[in-house]
Amino acid sequence: MATNLPPNVHVSQHPSVQAKMSQLRSKSASARETNALVHEISLIVACEALAKSLAPVPGPKLKSKDQTPIGADYETADVSPSTMCIVPILRSGLAMVDGSSPSLSTRLLFLLFPTANFLRLLLCTAVQTVLPRLVPVHHLGMYREPSTLDPVEYYNNLSSAGSGAASLAILVDPIIATGGTCAAAIQTLREWGAKHVLVLSVLGAAAGVAQVAREWPEGTELWMAAVDEGLTPEGMVKPGLGDVGDRLFLTLGK
Repeated sequence: MATNLPPNVHVSQHPSVQAKMSQLRSKSASARETNALVHEISLIVACEALAKSLAPVPGPKLKSKDQTPIGADYETADVSPSTMCIVPILRSGLAMVDGSSPSLSTRLLFLLFPTANFLRLLLCTAVQTVLPRLVPVHHLGMYREPSTLDPVEYYNNLSSAGSGAASLAILVDPIIATGGTCAAAIQTLREWGAKHVLVLSVLGAAAGVAQVAREWPEGTELWMAAVDEGLTPEGMVKPGLGDVGDRLFLTLGK
């Protein structure tokens, strides 16, 4: 467990998250268990993060009251900010994002794509599940240049700058290693016009997480399931989770 992290970094202290992270780290966890654990951890972290990032407000004026099935009136409720979006960082296109655990067909689609994309799908579905309504999902296509590990952006489907920028952009980056890609995405969202960026991640390396937190400290909050101290020369978190894609799709040793 990393210490001395910036104040805008929040690492889950939920006992279930810690227990599930321990199970997820194990090399003996099956593909089915790995899939379930990532989704379950994401749900808990999303709940914790959104509890601090959203505020309850009365329902819309045109529907401030409603009725229960037994005919009793009640006052409706909503959340603030009213404009939100989810932004997964991609290397390849994200096939679909919905409000439930990924279907078999979705998993098969992601056999074609890099590891990180499947993890982003699980995080996106977790966030959509926790939110009271579906919100837009934008995509940023980024990858790390192999020799330098610097971020390279190749795709951006955010709306035109200044028009339709969400007040809260929920940035999904499941594994933060060097932090360069996530930091670049935050800068892109800031230039787009987002007023606040909420980063959700399963695991990060302390140095990379600190870099992300410093990118826009007054406008960014990071919520992590766990943070490790180490980073390998190849840019993988240590002790980490290994290559989760290989674990999900039984391609270990390829």
